[in-house]
Amino acid sequence: MILETARLLLRPVEADDIGSFFAIYGDPQTNLFNPRGPLKDMTAAQEKLSGWLQEWSDHGFGHWAIALNHKPDEIIGFGGLGIREGYENHRVFLGYRFATAAWGKGLATEFATAVLNTGFEKLGIPQISATVRENHLASQHVLEKIGMQKTGFEGDPVHGIGSYLYRQTSQYVVNGSTFD
Repeated sequence: MILETARLLLRPVEADDIGSFFAIYGDPQTNLFNPRGPLKDMTAAQEKLSGWLQEWSDHGFGHWAIALNHKPDEIIGFGGLGIREGYENHRVFLGYRFATAAWGKGLATEFATAVLNTGFEKLGIPQISATVRENHLASQHVLEKIGMQKTGFEGDPVHGIGSYLYRQTSQYVVNGSTFD
């Protein structure tokens, strides 16, 4: 499932994405709000990417490699919809991570809007959730801009910084406005 927005090209992740994947997920800057920190090595990256590859065959959706339309071979981020267990009344989660060169340009909002709409309209997912660290204001702003509602908070006794839980139900979003 390939998606296009005004500026972005999204295609399902591939095994050959491992170099770009590790460059983004292994970068300490892209993990400032991730208490687990960056991926330590290519083995850890391969394990995570393999799980993402399996999502597509198991669920019919998953994570995309993100590129600019005019530079389709240069991956600037990864993100998508994944299944998480252990959250009451939440199952499908939106997530993304962009290379630092892509920050501050509205690309996360453009990506998240496209994926939320695809999840509801094309995939028929009734509810999509997201978690974001309480100190990650930029991602909170993205989720609120696309119409997701803050529904809870989970403390983190290990790392000291908790996460907000966001949710949107089977409505769709167009330019930040929610419709039934």
